[in-house]
Amino acid sequence: MTSFKTQLAKAGINNFFFLLLGTILLAYLFPDWGEARGALSIDKLTYYGVSLIFFFYGVKISPATLKLGLSNWRLHLLIQGTTFIIFPLLILILYGLFGMEDNLFWLGTFYLAALPSTVSSSVVMVSIAGGNLPAAIFNASISSIVGILITPLWMGFFLSAENADFEVMNTIWTLVQQIFIPVVLGFLFHGWLFTLVQKYGKLLKNFDQFVILLIVFSAFSHSFGNNMFEGQNILGLGLWMLLLFVFMALGMYLLGRLLSFNRADKITVLFCGSKKSLVQGAVMGKILFPDPTIFGVVLLPLMLYHTLQLILGSALAEKLAILPPKDQD
Repeated sequence: MTSFKTQLAKAGINNFFFLLLGTILLAYLFPDWGEARGALSIDKLTYYGVSLIFFFYGVKISPATLKLGLSNWRLHLLIQGTTFIIFPLLILILYGLFGMEDNLFWLGTFYLAALPSTVSSSVVMVSIAGGNLPAAIFNASISSIVGILITPLWMGFFLSAENADFEVMNTIWTLVQQIFIPVVLGFLFHGWLFTLVQKYGKLLKNFDQFVILLIVFSAFSHSFGNNMFEGQNILGLGLWMLLLFVFMALGMYLLGRLLSFNRADKITVLFCGSKKSLVQGAVMGKILFPDPTIFGVVLLPLMLYHTLQLILGSALAEKLAILPPKDQD
């Protein structure tokens, strides 16, 4: 039983995965709970929780790691360029060819494409597969910070093209207040608090996950309460997310080969360039999409993509770890 649980964890099927599923089920069964208001409403709890998450994230950023990572600029440009330029442009092209008006799943797919890369799972998978770990940490950290500016700019462009009411500068300023400033403050306190944050790392991880679960519960409660998922092709969306992840992972692998990166850097490009952050997506989406009824639907493509990148990414990392280097080129 323990071995089976270990194998599930390697594939990304951990306690948090099941908690996410349980949270969505709870939102479906009791949508009124997520709409409650009061002194301890979910919206107020998550507002302060998000700022705390990013404060402690800033504490974890090591100045030495950032300095070390600056030298491999070709690798960083490829990963960040893919994350914030190629990925969104790909979805824009597909939307122009196949998109339908008033389809929130397309909005959610573009939101997914405009998000930063994930931090923890990218670093873990690069480590398992034998990739360039310092470069993975550098890119994950930089991606999260850059995304505070780039993601709302992309969303403003997309929503403006759809004649949607979206004030880019006000949204960016809100993100700066709630996310960027806490990250900077945390970074400034790195020297004083890093050891303490490491000591209580498991507790802080549980806190992060608790806040994400609250955001997910609130968003899906509103969406279920307003019947936003009725008539939607969820299975088709899942298959579309599967194809998207496979295409991006394969594309990153081929780009790494085209640019003649070494084995470690190709692995880093593969994992950091194809992944998207559920944490950033949940917390930023709460600001970018203030209507929780819409946000629940917009968040679904990201949650499906997140699940697939964990399961398939973990399996790929394990495979790369046991392959001889000559078979990975």
